[in-house]
Amino acid sequence: MTTLPEPRIGTLGSLREHLQWAVELEHATLPPYLTALYSLDPERNPAAVEVVSGVFVEEMLHLALAANLLNAVGGTPRLDMPGMLPPHPRKLPHGDLEVSLVPFGAQALEMFLRLEQPAPPGAPPQDDDYETIGQFYAAIEQGLRHLCETLGEKEVFCGDPARQVSGAHFRHTAGSLFAVEDLESALSALKEIVEQGEGNARGEVWDGDQDVLRPERKEVAHYYRFQELKLGRRYQRGDTPRTGPTGEKIGVDPDGVLPMTPNPRAAEPGSAVRAAQDLFDTTYSTLLNLLEQAFNGDPKRLTDATRAMFTLRAQAQALMALPGGAGPTFAYVPREARSSSTAKEGAA
Repeated sequence: MTTLPEPRIGTLGSLREHLQWAVELEHATLPPYLTALYSLDPERNPAAVEVVSGVFVEEMLHLALAANLLNAVGGTPRLDMPGMLPPHPRKLPHGDLEVSLVPFGAQALEMFLRLEQPAPPGAPPQDDDYETIGQFYAAIEQGLRHLCETLGEKEVFCGDPARQVSGAHFRHTAGSLFAVEDLESALSALKEIVEQGEGNARGEVWDGDQDVLRPERKEVAHYYRFQELKLGRRYQRGDTPRTGPTGEKIGVDPDGVLPMTPNPRAAEPGSAVRAAQDLFDTTYSTLLNLLEQAFNGDPKRLTDATRAMFTLRAQAQALMALPGGAGPTFAYVPREARSSSTAKEGAA
């Protein structure tokens, strides 16, 4: 009789640690997507704006689901801390994939394709130094199943149900935010995260949801949405990863992208660029605080966080309109350094 090796995630403490890593992982994708989105002229690049903004919204959904998973097993999601915003370029938390802050273009597309790369068939679960995000979540699933078998579901799902965030509306996606309370709902949350990124487990380009913008087809997974932009065509019903997209043509206008310097650094103190960067960074750090509050028992803060996103976009557009390739640094601003007036602006 063959004895299967015990999963690396073999204790509740380890499970909570890895789910906090999942929160950090989902957040780490946000600054690169936002930077590319802020660089795009929506009138000249509507297709690219649609794709990048849609993926960003679903990454926010994944962040909320990861927080629900952590809360469900008695953990405490943390976002308002310096480690969430190290300098770029940076690696994903406990992974080998590197992300940068770059304007939309070929470099950004290749980075996004690496981020959303489907796991190869038969790829093993990887709880650390993962090659694909899907393999990382497979390790969490393996640990969840093992702990439920050995400890029982009630022992594993011991978190306060009142800390679950559900029912929030995320625009332009058929994905849903729901409470995690047992193994079944936990596995559904993991499936939602992975399939929206890399497609369903049968190797299709679709993520299993219906496309809210194009009812005639199912929703395309993130990896294949970026393939659409790279190859210049949309996927349509009947297309597969092997055929590639065969639908309508879509284009990208490179002149409709702001010329931002990759991985911007803080400008000289006292300059207009530095003032705009500091304002953006303070609002973004406030956003992290609002999300942390939302995931720790105050779900109405999600509405405040949404409002902060609109403020953030306006600040980014003002910053990137300045000369010299100015761009956001996504630097962490400590709580004590955030002025009350700017913090209120970010939540208003």
